[in-house]
Parts: sequence; structure tokens; C-alpha cells
Amino acid sequence: MRVVIAGAGSVGSSIARELLSNNHDILLIDPKPEVIGRSGLKGARWLIGDACEITTLREARLEDADVVVSATGDDKVNLVVSLLAKSEFGVGRTVGRVNNPKNDWMFDDSWGVDVAVNTPRLMTALVEEAVEIGDLVRLLTLHTGISSMVEFTVPTDSALIGRRIGSIDWPQDVTVVAILRDDAPITPSPDDVVEASDELFFITTIAAEDDLRAVLTGRPAAGD
Repeated sequence: MRVVIAGAGSVGSSIARELLSNNHDILLIDPKPEVIGRSGLKGARWLIGDACEITTLREARLEDADVVVSATGDDKVNLVVSLLAKSEFGVGRTVGRVNNPKNDWMFDDSWGVDVAVNTPRLMTALVEEAVEIGDLVRLLTLHTGISSMVEFTVPTDSALIGRRIGSIDWPQDVTVVAILRDDAPITPSPDDVVEASDELFFITTIAAEDDLRAVLTGRPAAGD
């Protein structure tokens, strides 16, 4: 997979490092030449330039990219890069980093963003995950702000314990995508039985989150 990453700071470099370890073709765009030496990235290709400039993106051959990641520390830059990637180069998938949570509402398909990654929100979610066992935690907002990935850690007194995944009446627009048990991921099947301390991961519409929370916690959904 060919991935172009705009922004070679700590976030962009970390993404590139992970993708390189999985043998993907990585091109990083950054206006500062000195980032190449201090990044420590081996195997990545580099383009020094302004990712908001069409000429730079043409030089990067963005039309050949499978994914474009806008990972700079400037939300305006990330939005412009995502929009240009979609509208000018027809890139199939864009991922935009949200630095200021107040700008989260702009990171949708109107700006060419397929997936918005709100780093502060993700960090908050991970903290909440550690302390809020028994409640639903949103990890990521996906595609145009309609869907999300959420997590639920099963408490020891949950009514779900001992029930099969397939026997639970999940709300419409909710899919169980993974179970993390004893630090090992499990691909869920209808016959898998819920155990205490399981971490259940779901893809759901944001509108269905309250109904999912009601099923998981036994508490009525908001408005019921």
C-alpha cells in the first residue's frame, strides 16, 4: 500500500514507523529538511515542501496514493491537504489529525476527510477506559461523523456474563468487531460466551450509542 503522510513531527513519524514495519510504501512531506535526519526512519521516502501547495502534491504523485494522512500540528493544513487529496487527486482514503477538539466538526466529507483522529479525545478515551469499567467509551469517530468505534469493559457483576454473543439483542446499526481477553484479541462469533473483564469493541452509528449503552449496562437509554 502506498501511503503519503503530510507532517513528519512526532505523530507523522510514529505513523510512518508502524507502516514501514508492515512493509508499506511511505512518502513523508514536510517543509523542514532537518526532520529527515532526526526522524530515524529507515526506508521512507521524503519530499521537502508545503503540502498545501498543488505543485508539491503533484510532485508527490498523490494520484497514485492509496491513503493520504494529514498529520501536521495545524488543523487548517490538515483540512486543506485532505480536501486537495480528494477533490484534485481522487485519493480513495484520507485520514485527518484533529489537534483542537473544537475543530472536530469540520473534519468530515465536506473537507475530504474519511476518518478524523482526534488525538486529545483518543487520549481521554484511553484514560476513561482505564477508570470507567462498565461504561461505553468512544475511541474513534469514523467516516463523516456518522459512525464510531466504541469499547466496553465487562464488569464482574454484569448480566452479560455467561451469555453468547449471538443471543444478545444488539441494537440496529451495531456490530461486535473484536473481543480482547487476557490481552489476546478474539474474532467474535455468535457462540463466543462473554466473560468478566472482556473488552468488547463495536462499530456503531453515533445515534445508536445510547441504545448500545443500555444493552451493555442494563440502564435505560437517554430519552426512554
